[in-house]
Amino acid sequence: MIEIYTDGAYNSGLQQGGWGAVIVEDGKKKQTFSDSVKETTGNRMEITAALESLLVTPPGTEVIIYTDSQYLFGTMTQGWRRKANGDLWAKLDEAVSERKVTWKWINGDSANPFHKEAHTLANSLAGLEAHEFHKERTEAMPEEAGEELTHLDSSGRPRMVDVSAKADTEREAAARCRVRMKEATFKLIKQGKVTKGDVLTVAQLAGIMGSKQTPHLIPLCHPILIDNTKVELVLDEASNAIEITATVKSTGKTGVEMEALTAAAVAALTVYDMCKAVDRAMVIDNLRLIRKSGGKSGTIELKEWD
Repeated sequence: MIEIYTDGAYNSGLQQGGWGAVIVEDGKKKQTFSDSVKETTGNRMEITAALESLLVTPPGTEVIIYTDSQYLFGTMTQGWRRKANGDLWAKLDEAVSERKVTWKWINGDSANPFHKEAHTLANSLAGLEAHEFHKERTEAMPEEAGEELTHLDSSGRPRMVDVSAKADTEREAAARCRVRMKEATFKLIKQGKVTKGDVLTVAQLAGIMGSKQTPHLIPLCHPILIDNTKVELVLDEASNAIEITATVKSTGKTGVEMEALTAAAVAALTVYDMCKAVDRAMVIDNLRLIRKSGGKSGTIELKEWD
């Protein structure tokens, strides 16, 4: 396993950028790479740090890339529209396609020593003091990030994304949510004494059916051929809650994140419907994507929120 910590910086006064990367193999062996570039941008430095460090690793390698760049992370994991830096994105896509890449977010103020080293390298080569670096990057982000909504056209009208040019790849996504309830309600479900029937089995079937109805519920979702949907419901006795995890697989041109989220949500709603006669105060919360794989962005594992 190879882990890469990357960072990029830009000094508008000097019109100079810098990037740094720290490569860690099996938690021990470490290599550092860095460089400075004239007449560039902070975002180009962020992409360059990931690209150059990734090219050092052999094709087929399993790699985790840590970044604190919203621009880089959002583009590679959330499909933000690429209105600039097309040359670098093309090279990065090619490098990612040849390796098993997982993108992970890391806070810019993280105490992780490898991340701090990458930050220092980039900062130093850009000729910035630490406070100047953070100020420049923070001010540059909103304008770039705000333009990355692919379901809006140039006039701000909704549109379906054209995926005809994308290659078919194996896609997988997992989503999770939770249903919290009264202790008495939890016991009824656990003991199979809910009047309407077997809550867990019915909710599981509803989640599977829900995943197949996603394009009928979410206006701009593509109809896709689902290979498999798996819905798991786990009883959490300590919290009087049911944790629901939905995993969807497909082979095609677009991801299955919405199908996984819909499956989890519909399963949770079914639990509510089955039990509302005895507990209308049940709460459905924490619905989120936890993992996806396939496509240009590779494998992404997202933070579990409490």
